[in-house]
Amino acid sequence: MESAKLPSPCYVVDEALIEKNLDILAGVMERTGARILLAQKAFSLYALYPEIGMRLSGATASGLFEARLGYEEMAKPLAAEGKTCENHVFSPAFQEEEFEQLLGFVDHIVFNSWRQVEKFGPRAKAAGKSVGLRVNPECSTQEGHAIYDPCGPGSRLGVTCSCFEAAEKGEKGAELLAMLDGLHFHTLCEQDSDDLERTLDAVEEKFGKYLSGMKWINFGGGHHITRPGYDIPRLERCIRKMQKTYGVTVYLEPGEAVALNAGFLVCTVLETMKNGVDIAILDTSAACHMPDVLEMPYRPPLRGSGQPGEKAYTYRLGGPTCLAGDVIGDYSFDAPLKEGDRLVFEDMAIYSMVKNNTFNGMPLPAIALRQKDGQCRILRQFGYEDFKTRLS
Repeated sequence: MESAKLPSPCYVVDEALIEKNLDILAGVMERTGARILLAQKAFSLYALYPEIGMRLSGATASGLFEARLGYEEMAKPLAAEGKTCENHVFSPAFQEEEFEQLLGFVDHIVFNSWRQVEKFGPRAKAAGKSVGLRVNPECSTQEGHAIYDPCGPGSRLGVTCSCFEAAEKGEKGAELLAMLDGLHFHTLCEQDSDDLERTLDAVEEKFGKYLSGMKWINFGGGHHITRPGYDIPRLERCIRKMQKTYGVTVYLEPGEAVALNAGFLVCTVLETMKNGVDIAILDTSAACHMPDVLEMPYRPPLRGSGQPGEKAYTYRLGGPTCLAGDVIGDYSFDAPLKEGDRLVFEDMAIYSMVKNNTFNGMPLPAIALRQKDGQCRILRQFGYEDFKTRLS
């Protein structure tokens, strides 16, 4: 990648690496018959939606705007070519004023509560949509990341077994249950298939008696299928077990796995200074351009660097905002950093573009696609008007 020729900062997505991930996911689909969907919340580079839609079964959304994007950029254009792409949506609560629009974009709607099924389910069924309910198997497999644990105490995500059974025994229980075509759970975050296997045991224990009457089950996202070392044979055993036991179609909706290790963030050193440690100020910001660095938290890989002290020169890399904690991390280098040096952070395709912001008036990074022929094409650059139009 000739980073010196790109605008700075700039996200670069590598089409060949996306294709490599799609090969792995398509292989799982071909061997098992499972349907895998792109979770747009992690990766929404719609320039690649036609390619993704040709390899996977469609997309899933978290609300109206993502549902519309998936429809307009994947499902609709591919339908014109004779390829069917499913478009799913889940939200903790749908809005009345948006629901009719939503019906025009999706074919699967997953509700988060029996009240939402009661309120919107009849309209969804009348419109010919497949209706599902998110369940909470109350099986936490997270370690130290409560913010990513939908099974934690007091979770607002999914119906627990006790609430499910109470509704079933209620006055409208049979009517509500009859509206369901499938059950959905989403409990994982960057995890392997052993955690899925453990979760499925809990799902079967608590909801197995209902699954035989369903058409499908959705395993949600968080499956790091394309990560080196991920146990794909175990995943496929899990899929086949549910298919054989309950006669259901199995869905998975990973986002990260589609674009894992397939993107970069090119940036520039603006200034170097010293305050007990050597510091380099970059034109990119952890707070604005890679928010998961602070939220997860994690230390993103940086091309050509080492751990602190591993190489001759160690720097603390930070952004240009006023936030004292706008620090990406400590990295070491073979030579001293200087103004104008280009740095390339790796694994920047997932969540970075969809979660970035303009705090402090920070410009958003440009977006480029590194095509399979090796050429970089600038897809979008952002300016003052993009910042201003978000405000009033």
